[in-house]
Amino acid sequence: MDLTIIIFLLGGLFLGWSLGANDAANVFGTAVGTRMVQFKTAALVCSVFVILGAIISGAGTTETLGKLGAINALPGAFAACVAAGLSVYIMTKFGLPVSTTQAIVGAIVGWNIYTGSSINIKILFTILSTWVLCPVIAALIAMLFFVLTKQILRKSNWHLLRLDAYTRTALLLAGAFGAYSLGANNIANVMGVFVPISPFTDIHFMNVFTFSSKEQLFLLGGIAIAVGVFTYSKKVMFTVGNDLLKLSPPAAFIVVIAHSIVLFLFASQGISDFLHSINLPAIPLVPVSSSQAVVGAVIGIGILKRGKEVQWDIAGKIAIGWFLLPVIAALISLAVLFVLQNIFNQTVSF
Repeated sequence: MDLTIIIFLLGGLFLGWSLGANDAANVFGTAVGTRMVQFKTAALVCSVFVILGAIISGAGTTETLGKLGAINALPGAFAACVAAGLSVYIMTKFGLPVSTTQAIVGAIVGWNIYTGSSINIKILFTILSTWVLCPVIAALIAMLFFVLTKQILRKSNWHLLRLDAYTRTALLLAGAFGAYSLGANNIANVMGVFVPISPFTDIHFMNVFTFSSKEQLFLLGGIAIAVGVFTYSKKVMFTVGNDLLKLSPPAAFIVVIAHSIVLFLFASQGISDFLHSINLPAIPLVPVSSSQAVVGAVIGIGILKRGKEVQWDIAGKIAIGWFLLPVIAALISLAVLFVLQNIFNQTVSF
């Protein structure tokens, strides 16, 4: 493989690292923040299932993101990934859980503006609408599960130690599901821009199965996410799991489940096809914000507690980060594209 191609792919790997460093908090932040799961255990489980979700179920959201702006040159894809990765890294330094979805969308829009390419307004509106729906749906799911869980715990006679063991197991299982959903839904943010111009070729194994070029990209992206989880996610985990709202272990479990369900719904080709087959509106397969889902779930539980325990100042800072992130990513994308084209003489669009 040409060295230039490897260098450009590093942009996607950097974004994957940034996603792991930030968005892992949305999967295990509540469990780690409540001291129910050790960070190393959370990082290991998260890494394994993120990779599985990316390879097995990551195709649907990638196609939607590609329709927003079909970046047709490796330097252009590199610029978008570097812009998204840098903007997420900046927010991570402040300990704020932000969305790689918002970052990559902002970066792609920046590429569209710079190259004069048309923006698919319908797809953009669909993605933007999920930024509103995602935290609302997560909050509603979390509120429903919180009420049901309270009823179950009230009627049960479990010993405190048994309840503790059940909760730890439930948090690990929920985290594994959440990590799988994160990989399935958000791998599009990491490697989606490279799919139309993938440098890999399909690998055939004895006519039994094929490891496609797309799946090879997803494997690389999943590994990059895993590295980000292990190396830099701890600070953001404690912001989500402890600072925004003091969560009990059962509430931590509910937050992870609500977040995971939302991500899975927007990544599942099977559910979308089923709804279409019975003449119901299909759920759009779009990469949604895991950060918005988990923050929405936390605030949903906080509302049931009359909102007194929610740290609204921290919630406000997170919301400002969500608003600024796509703008910052678009501006960085424009700057990187300019440098690549005018200093390094790279073709950023065909």
